[in-house]
Amino acid sequence: MIEIEFGMADVARTRFAISPLWEVMASVRVLKGADEQGLHRGWVRQVRPRLAASGLDLGPLFDFVPVPTRSPWAGSVPGFLCPSPTTPLPSLDVELASVRATPPALLSTSAAVPRHRMAALRADPATELGRLADAIEAYWELALAPYWSRVLTLLEGDIRYRAGRLVEGGAQHLFGDLDPQVTWASGTLQLEHRTARGARRLDGRGLLLVPSAFVWPRVFSVLDEPWQPSLRYPPRAVGTLWHTRPPAVSDALARVLGRSRATLLTELTAPASTTELARRTGLTPGGVSQHLTALRDAGLASAHRAGRQVLYARTRAGETVVQAARAGAAPPPEPA
Repeated sequence: MIEIEFGMADVARTRFAISPLWEVMASVRVLKGADEQGLHRGWVRQVRPRLAASGLDLGPLFDFVPVPTRSPWAGSVPGFLCPSPTTPLPSLDVELASVRATPPALLSTSAAVPRHRMAALRADPATELGRLADAIEAYWELALAPYWSRVLTLLEGDIRYRAGRLVEGGAQHLFGDLDPQVTWASGTLQLEHRTARGARRLDGRGLLLVPSAFVWPRVFSVLDEPWQPSLRYPPRAVGTLWHTRPPAVSDALARVLGRSRATLLTELTAPASTTELARRTGLTPGGVSQHLTALRDAGLASAHRAGRQVLYARTRAGETVVQAARAGAAPPPEPA
């Protein structure tokens, strides 16, 4: 059990952030076996063959994310690969710039990283950190970028919910349903942990709360300097993240976009190719391509190259439009 002690300044400085870089690390853990319950099975089935077909050398990344030996509890990630975000939603580029600039003094870890990899990193930090950042970027494009709008919608929804809890009832209300492994009592946050014990004082630094799609059922803590102390925890409704059954096409959305484009946007609950969308919708591949181009030009869809394929996905704006149309289609409440 870890006891995180809060002072008044720590409560005032507690904040939320989302970290694309952390999602990379946590998702690699899933690919390496940290998902015994199969929560991300659908994502793994799509991504694993895509990574294999790419021919990319992802060793510089995968070697730094140890195989969980007592899944899901073991398998820590080097601290220099999960620094606390300094802004609420940094881009991956910003976080990778931080990785590339990691001071040599911080290039150490107790994680089970292969010795040759750590030796090369210490011998030539600039080259090896650049190689690692390039591998992360390549992995992101194939494994996470096509799904990011969906993941981001889930994470931002959790932050809105928790911010409301904080406003309604303070820290006790905020942490009350954060996770079964976390409890709050008299200014102390208690975190269940299999190996670590003892008290940790925040000393006015506050706590950073980072919802993460790929950590369930674990809560990760980073409590050592030089980074702001943080908890990476599963967001609410993470179990619904990969539900791919598309809802019926909204008539309101069809009136705005046209039936074909509304159908395609609704179908993009998961990244898909032009051929796959044509098969599912009955539209011609040429028609699908034309409509997807229009949706992309309008900022409602994005395209991501995966080997020889191009995968289309909804953007954040696309997610908002579909959800707004769905909400608008709900019947008004009965009069009192």
